[in-house]
Amino acid sequence: MGSSTSTELVCVPHVQTSRFMGTWFVIGVLPTPFETTCENAVEKYSFRNNDDETRIDIDFTYRNEGDKKRKLRSLPQRGWVNDPTVGSEWKVQAFWPLKMPYKIIELDAEYDSVVIGYPSRKYAWIMGRKPTMDEKKYQKYVDDLSKKHGYDEEFVNKHLRKVPQNWDEEEKKLRDVEEVF
Repeated sequence: MGSSTSTELVCVPHVQTSRFMGTWFVIGVLPTPFETTCENAVEKYSFRNNDDETRIDIDFTYRNEGDKKRKLRSLPQRGWVNDPTVGSEWKVQAFWPLKMPYKIIELDAEYDSVVIGYPSRKYAWIMGRKPTMDEKKYQKYVDDLSKKHGYDEEFVNKHLRKVPQNWDEEEKKLRDVEEVF
C-alpha cells in the first residue's frame, strides 16, 4: 500500500544541486528494509566528478538500533540528476542494475531540510542538516505526506519511523560530522 492516489508525485520546481550536496541526517523515514532499525542515519552527497553536476556519490551510513557492538554500516549509492536545469528528480542506485526514483518533494529555502518521496508512496525520507529538527516543522512534513503528496494517512501513521539520533563525541568524530553540532 502506501498511496491514497494514483496521481504523479510532484517535485519542487527547482533544486540547485550544488547547494544540496553535503551532509543530511535522516530524521524520519517510511523505511526500506535496510532502514527499519537504523539509528544515526546520515547521507552525504558529493559530485562524482567536479565537471558533471548530474552524477552523485551518496555515502549512506548508519548503525542498527540495539546492536550492542555498535557496528557502523554503510550502503554506498550512486545518483543521477535527470534534468540539471530542474534538479529535483534523480535516479538512485544502491544495487546494480536497479535505479530507483528519488523525488525531492519539499525543500526549505535555506536547504536545511528536505522531504524525499517515492512514486508508489511506499517510502519517504525527512532529512535535515542537523540531527534534530524543530517538532513543528517535522510534523508539517509528516502531515504534508498525506495532505499534499497523496500518501495514505493510515499508512504514514502506522509506518513512519522517527530515526533515533544518539551522538556522543566519539561518534561525531568517527563519522566526520563534528562541525554540525
